Amino acid sequence: MDKQYNANGFIPKHGGYERLITYRKSEIIYDGTQYFCKKYFQRYDRTIDQMVQAARSGKQNIVEASMASGTSKETEIKLTNVARASLEELLIDYKDFLRTNKLIFWDKTHPYYSHLTQKHKTPDANYETYRKGIENPDPEVSANVMISLINVTSYLLAQQIKTLEREFLEEGGLRERMTQARIEVRKKQN
Repeated sequence: MDKQYNANGFIPKHGGYERLITYRKSEIIYDGTQYFCKKYFQRYDRTIDQMVQAARSGKQNIVEASMASGTSKETEIKLTNVARASLEELLIDYKDFLRTNKLIFWDKTHPYYSHLTQKHKTPDANYETYRKGIENPDPEVSANVMISLINVTSYLLAQQIKTLEREFLEEGGLRERMTQARIEVRKKQN
């Protein structure tokens, strides 16, 4: 049980969300959504609240999942999926923006698509990595950069969920660790 904070305990290390690529990308998405909404929507448009809350939910649920992981793999998996669902909601808002403003959605055939795909491979990417695209004066560019970021993050969250599922199947959950820890304590007492 090398993952323990306490060698005699059963609660594994948890937290560390700052190191997750999904968290770092969701933070860019949140900051980018704040910028986008202030720039392209009227001040009291309800869409602003909806989009910002979806972006925030994506980011915050990754944090909450990471912190809950020590005592509940189930909660970690559920919250990671809530993060993904929130970002999916946000994705639709950006696509709606493009559609209703008669702007082009960049699919795989668009000339900028491959450049943007390469940018996602930048190690330790942060808002600065994407600033030129997010804060581009052309709303089509800005929205498509955000869509691409959301797509990548959603994909990574799906992979994260698969990893969590595999870890649960291999390592079990809290109840199993608690039982094993109690058995080991009894063995030492005898």
